[in-house]
Order: sequence, then structure tokens, then C-alpha cells
Amino acid sequence: MGNCGTREESAVISNAHLQVQQFQGLSASSGNSALEKKHSRSISNLSDPSTPHNSEDARKNAVLYTHVIAFTLFELETITKSFRSDYILGEGGFGTVYKGYIDENVRVGLKSLPVAVKVLNKEGLQGHREWLTEVNFLGQLRHSNLVKLIGYCCEDDHRLLVYEFMFRGSLENHLFRKATIPLSWSTRMMIALGAAKGLAFLHNAERPVIYRDFKTSNILLDSDYTAKLSDFGLAKAGPQGDETHVSTRVMGTYGYAAPEYVMTGHLTARSDVYSFGVVLLELLTGRKSVDKTRPSKEQNLVDWARPKLNDKRKMLQIIDPRLENQYSVRAAQKACSLAYYCLSQNPKARPLMSDVVETLEPLQSSGAGNDTSSSSSSTLVGGSSPFAMGRIPDYRMHHRFVSTVRPGGCRSLNPNCSPGGSAVRVG
Repeated sequence: MGNCGTREESAVISNAHLQVQQFQGLSASSGNSALEKKHSRSISNLSDPSTPHNSEDARKNAVLYTHVIAFTLFELETITKSFRSDYILGEGGFGTVYKGYIDENVRVGLKSLPVAVKVLNKEGLQGHREWLTEVNFLGQLRHSNLVKLIGYCCEDDHRLLVYEFMFRGSLENHLFRKATIPLSWSTRMMIALGAAKGLAFLHNAERPVIYRDFKTSNILLDSDYTAKLSDFGLAKAGPQGDETHVSTRVMGTYGYAAPEYVMTGHLTARSDVYSFGVVLLELLTGRKSVDKTRPSKEQNLVDWARPKLNDKRKMLQIIDPRLENQYSVRAAQKACSLAYYCLSQNPKARPLMSDVVETLEPLQSSGAGNDTSSSSSSTLVGGSSPFAMGRIPDYRMHHRFVSTVRPGGCRSLNPNCSPGGSAVRVG
């Protein structure tokens, strides 16, 4: 593995090594034979019979990786063909992400699996901190709606991360690339639920974790559109005991960061709830959180859309027209109601992510998502239909929700930040 730099890095890696000892014990039985093969290994590719030829095989093999693996730089150079340009999946603030395959040719005992290899940009301290944060959190947290960290590399000044490969890429691409087929209503609600479950898991962990950079580009989709949160570089351990918040330097992405966090640097789990509300609004409208190509009053999605979310007539007008005849008015009203409260200017008026999950689950049923009959859903707004949170009528919410919230969005001091790009300081 090589020298891993600072004392802080060594501590994180030592913690990670506690989890990989079992795997290394299994592979140690191959002894010198593995070392002898080091410089004669062939590069794994799709023509290799042990490499998964479909996503189902990959999913089954991914389950077998229960421990984080310490890879050598040589191994990761091998699977990416020395980080060849045609293997690039994407680039961000952290660095470049490459496609690769791990299997028996890389190390004895490894099951065939396509992976994404993230290479730290050596310039800048932020990348080093984010690398440590990702190893620390993803090395310990496992959930079906979090991208699995397969391994890492820490050699000299090289810092790399190896994740399971997500076959359908980011939610951002599926929502906003013109060449793609529009996501259906049912798929959008399924993605919203999966992402909500990921956040709820983080917030309810033994030591709560605040994700801090929830946005469409950080939600990756598996072959069956299962949503998984990726990029934990900005995640923070949440408040404990009598603490009400975590004070931190303002980091995030313009258009998604909660307004109180931008203004004060006070971070809570409700900051993530606001960001979730922005993404839910993007799913409902098919619009970007910030879009400079639109008329001035429509460029900030939250400012434009939130006042319409609790108006039955206007609400239906802002829903993505590509979703016509795919949802019931009842389902649309419930989803819009949820977005409305998630986007509250008052953090205490926002729901918990566990409440969000409970609200979204009924929208997965065929009756809620596919019933297009107006007669079956004509008594929605202000009607007697219970909202999932506390089984209370819509807009007559639990005491956490207040009805005097002013519409508005996050106004950053840096409005020129790319809304879909990497995380940047916004205040």
C-alpha cells in the first residue's frame, strides 16, 4: 500500500484496515504466487469469461465485497489501462473518475466486478480532506441506497477510491440531457424514495451523518434505477447530545444549500431535508435548480415554484409536461405538498427524513402513481385524505410544520457557481 502520509490519514487507514483484515487473510493463503503474478497480470476486460456480462451478475458479485480493500496503485493502473482517456466516466472537484474491472487477474480471490475509480486531483487540500472523509464514512456505513466503497489506494501522494459501478449513471443526466428518454412518474417516485431512504439512514445512524451535498449529480442509478448516494467528501458528523447544530465552513452547491446554512454556517439534518426538497422539485418539474437560460423570474427553481406548490391549479401547471397522463392528481398533490414543507425557510418546519420516506412509500403503489382518473382524485387539496406524517389532513400538519413560511430559495453570495458541478464554497 505504501506510505500513507499524515497522522490523520494513517488513523483513518488503520480504522479501515480493521475491516479488511478478514479479506486479506483469505488472500494471504495464495502467498508468493500472487506477488509473482504482479507484473504478468492481464488487464481485465469484458471479453474475460470471469467478468460480468450483465448487471445482474455484477449485482450478485458486489454483495460479496463486505470489506474495504486496500489496492495498490499498480492494480488500479492495470484495471484502468494506466488511466486511459477513453476510460473516463466523468470529472469533478475531487478529480477524474475512470471505469475499470476487478477480477482474479487483478488479485487472487477477487470476484468479477465493474468499478468506478476516482483519482484525487493532487492540487489543493480540499481533495485530501474529502478522500479521508469518504474512506471514514463509506468504510463504515453500508446501506442499499448508498454507493458501496469497494476499496481505496493510499501510496505516497496518490489517493484513489474504488466504488461499485452504477450502470445508469447520474440522475442529473437522466433528468436534463435532451437525448435521454424522459423518466416516468413511477420511476421518479421510486428514485425519490430510494434517495430519501439513504438520507434517513445517515440521519438515524448511531452517530448521525449530515450529507451536506445532496443534488441530482450525486444520486447514481443502478441498472434497475435503484438510487444510491455517492460522493461523501463533504459529509459531516452531526450534532450529539445537547448540541443543536454543527458549525462549519459553508460548503455545498448553489441552488441546493439550505438558506440558513448559507447565512450562518449552522449545519443540521434539516439542511439535508431542504436539499432533498430541491431535488424532489426537480423530479416533479423536470427543471434544474438554477437555469440561467430561463426568464429571470424562473431561473431559481425554488423561488419560482414553491409558491405554486400549495395551489391546486398552479401546482399542476408546473409539473413536467412530459409526465402527462402518468399520475393522479392525488399523487401529484401529495408529492408537491411534501416538497413544499421540505423547502420551508424555517428549518424546524421541515419534516424528518424518516417522515419523508413514510410519505413517499404510498406513492409507489399503482393506485397512487398511475391512476389518471380525475374523478377519483377531485377532492384533494384541503380534503380528508390523510398525509403520511401523523395521518393528518394535507396542509394541516404536525406542529413541526408551520403555515406562515415565506416562499424563497437559497441565495448564495456566489450565484455564478455551477449548479450541476462539483461542490464549492457558496458563502
